[in-house]
Amino acid sequence: MTEVRADYDGAWKEGVEQYFEAFLAFFFPEIQAEIDWPRGYEFLDQELQQLMRESEVGKQFVDKLIKVWLNDGKETWLLVHLEIQSQVDPSFAKRMFCYHYRIFDRYNQEVVSLAILGDNQANWRSQEYSYERWGCRLSLQFPIVKLLDYEAHWLELEQSDSPFAVLVMAHLRTQATTQDLAGRLRWKLSLIKRMYELGYSRDKIFQLFRLLDRLMTLPPDLDLDFKAEFERFEAKQEMRYITSIERIGIAEGIQQSIAQVLETRFKDVSPELIEQLNKIYDNPRLKHLLEKAITTESIVEFQQEFSQENTEN
Repeated sequence: MTEVRADYDGAWKEGVEQYFEAFLAFFFPEIQAEIDWPRGYEFLDQELQQLMRESEVGKQFVDKLIKVWLNDGKETWLLVHLEIQSQVDPSFAKRMFCYHYRIFDRYNQEVVSLAILGDNQANWRSQEYSYERWGCRLSLQFPIVKLLDYEAHWLELEQSDSPFAVLVMAHLRTQATTQDLAGRLRWKLSLIKRMYELGYSRDKIFQLFRLLDRLMTLPPDLDLDFKAEFERFEAKQEMRYITSIERIGIAEGIQQSIAQVLETRFKDVSPELIEQLNKIYDNPRLKHLLEKAITTESIVEFQQEFSQENTEN
């Protein structure tokens, strides 16, 4: 059997970056409700990596550090430390504690640590690190979400319009089909067809297709079968959103070129701008933006023109 490696980390990382508010609304709605979203948020991933240089290499997890503001009217802010863990790790809780403390020590601000457990062991629910001796006690408890628990709520996932309902279903079916790649092909087709049936917008289908494609990896022969079957489906629906699928690869290449040009010319490019660019799959528009990135006088001018185009579109 051809060995394929599902990109759990890449799919979840990109999903959180593209849909951070939707991520919290789906998994941690009580937190989402207390954030001042119009004020914006900021990913601090580079800072996190600097703090964690000594971290072990090769573990399957995604680390995110996001600065958010609260909507209680106070001039306060906190840091959301997020870990997405896709395999059992006995040292996970200790690592969560170490990261939490180092972030607090670096910023001297409140830190909220959250974890998504995406492994396939139902009884592993690591959510506390503590020790105590001679009256001295230290403890960190953090909220977790166990993806396996959503198997019992599959019908609710199928009816949800959240991008993370799709991602959770794809994650679970990717795990379940490690030894059944033909079954994975069928599930991949089923999940993507479902987005059309629920009336997802063209852009949303594009964005989620990319995440599913990274997660539900197929060997070359089955990938060709998938593309042929999906093109037949789109032809019947008279909705050629993704066909030909290669257009997604072209769009991603242009997105990367725009980001590279901006970062080379202006250095300080906000993650939010890159996030917005990565949601565009209109190739003519992306080519126009690439031309602007090359010719514009400043990053501020590029952002102004980009915002104006977003309003017009």
